[in-house]
Amino acid sequence: MLNAERLGETFRSLVAISSESQHEGALASDLKQRLDMLGAEAVFDASAAATGSDTGNLIARLKGTRVVPALLLSAHMDTVRPGQGINVLFKDGVFTSDGTTILGADDKSAIAVILEALSVLKEDQIPHGPLEVVLTTCEEAGLAGARNLDFSLIAAPYGYALDGSDTEGVIVQAPSSNRFEIRLFGKDAHAGAHPEKGINAIHLAAKAMAGLSIGRIDPETTCNIGWIEGGLATNVVPPVVTIRGEARSHDEDKLERLTAGILGAFERVVAEHRALAVHDSLPRLEAQVKRSYSRTRIPENHPVVGLARRAAGRLGRPMKAKKSGGGSDANIFFEKGIPLGILGTGMREIHTLREYVRLDDMVRAVELLLEIIRLHAEFGNRGNNPDN
Repeated sequence: MLNAERLGETFRSLVAISSESQHEGALASDLKQRLDMLGAEAVFDASAAATGSDTGNLIARLKGTRVVPALLLSAHMDTVRPGQGINVLFKDGVFTSDGTTILGADDKSAIAVILEALSVLKEDQIPHGPLEVVLTTCEEAGLAGARNLDFSLIAAPYGYALDGSDTEGVIVQAPSSNRFEIRLFGKDAHAGAHPEKGINAIHLAAKAMAGLSIGRIDPETTCNIGWIEGGLATNVVPPVVTIRGEARSHDEDKLERLTAGILGAFERVVAEHRALAVHDSLPRLEAQVKRSYSRTRIPENHPVVGLARRAAGRLGRPMKAKKSGGGSDANIFFEKGIPLGILGTGMREIHTLREYVRLDDMVRAVELLLEIIRLHAEFGNRGNNPDN
């Protein structure tokens, strides 16, 4: 049966192993041993060459006791910074760090939940279908691990990513995201002796940004400029500035219009200044736009939703199909034709020094996952949709 004390100790031990993005190797080795002991066949893919991590993604297969299609369970091994030397505190049922680092509940609470569920399956001999556990690297670094995952190793048609907060919701919609880098070139000059001979790249960029809508654009769309770098010294007119940001939307047309509008704002400022300036080639602009990930949209009649709702109902809990403003590995899996609903483990204040997770919420996550696995074994050979 589910062992809450063991679950907590597993989480503590995972958090104690530092695994910032591209440095997941030690954790991956530990997890492979754990999965081997649970009877899974665990392998690493060759994604490290592309991601720059010190390990590949970890893919584990557990044979089923029922003849149904495989069910995929996913989480990511990496954390954001600062994530080295985490000192875990546990008080009144809540895990936190000591405040000098993140906690790592994102996403090690998910890994602990998956491991506990697999342990219960084995100990209690619970009927289940084939399971595939995919633990990725570099999720926090542009979803690089999932993007470079060897999908030939995956047979499951759908499943769940444990990478959310709400233990009573399954995320089935997430936005598309474009990231952009804009470099604006002006002209250097002495800021005190000959400022009129320079073109202030930072000033021009500020004029362009002043006309942009930032933050929440509408219920489906957001925009952020999160990084600016430029200038040489306070007495030098800055000749170049670089701006990086992102735009997200659940609507592809809105996303493309927003992205074009951002680039257009900088292009107009540059064009206006060039019309007045004596320099034929300055100021000038270089811009790059890349698709970070494409949207996820799983219909409510999909087995991913039906299994989660039926499992929650058996436990006497509600289960909402939800929309998220964030991206995750699930976006990449969806692009590859493998829908993953996102389940929560209770982790809160993620990516901050205030991050925390309640043990009771992790227990609830294990209970839900076990019930989903039971239902999948029961209904998988009837189209995998318990609502049919």
